[in-house]
Amino acid sequence: MSTPQAIDPFGQRQRTLETAAAWLLGLLWLLPLVYAVWTAFHPAAFATRLALDAPLTLQNFVNAWQAAPFARYFLNTFLLVTMILAAQLLLSTTAAYAFARFRFRGSDLVFALVLMQLMVMPDILIVENYATMNKLGLRDTIVAIGLPYFASAFGIFLLRQTFKSVPRELDEAATMEGAGVLQILWKVYVPLAKPVYLAFALVSVSTHWNNFLWPLIVTNSVESRPLTVGLQVFSSTDQGVDWSIITAATLMTSAPLLLAFLLFQRQFVQSFMRAGIK
Repeated sequence: MSTPQAIDPFGQRQRTLETAAAWLLGLLWLLPLVYAVWTAFHPAAFATRLALDAPLTLQNFVNAWQAAPFARYFLNTFLLVTMILAAQLLLSTTAAYAFARFRFRGSDLVFALVLMQLMVMPDILIVENYATMNKLGLRDTIVAIGLPYFASAFGIFLLRQTFKSVPRELDEAATMEGAGVLQILWKVYVPLAKPVYLAFALVSVSTHWNNFLWPLIVTNSVESRPLTVGLQVFSSTDQGVDWSIITAATLMTSAPLLLAFLLFQRQFVQSFMRAGIK
């Protein structure tokens, strides 16, 4: 007779504790968002107390939109993330292709120097970057915010690893068909790396949409401020603290990213799994 499989009570208990801890962390992460939604859609009198019969209102969003030039802030942020992403994709693609498919003197050393950028915190370079932008006459411009991020070591490394996995036979077949170097890159390598491009684009847009310290330092006018800096100026104590309006403004600034994640959640997860990002 076959003996029944032994039950592992310790393993079951560990899985239960891990599940409970995951739910607890999820709830702790969700609480600020729940509070922001509640406060933004209710009058200021209900900002600090929970009442199920509290009336709903959209006036907080109207007041927030009228209290600050959020239309300009949205435009600046859109131009900023689009400019940075376009420059990063162009520079990372060409650099990664060169590192992956061409051997030249000092290529390993140059690639090591590129990877060193991953070890340098951007905040360390703020003073030097500010002095450089001032010398170039770009201070208080959208270009000044994005220029230090045009070359992405992370993007170069990610695409290099992807391009190195492409079989050499595809290069040879394209060459026999008369394709040049740039044609091979555009018609062979780029299409095969679409999941990686999507993963990197999601990381880049979310990072620079939420970037705060460098834009705060290098800008001082409405014409160049992104959403994060505009929200900080809007919610300063000099303007008075009205949590209903502040949370409404916060939801407006974060809504595009939240909406994009909800709409493309499946593609978001699949792109990261295919790209091998852990």
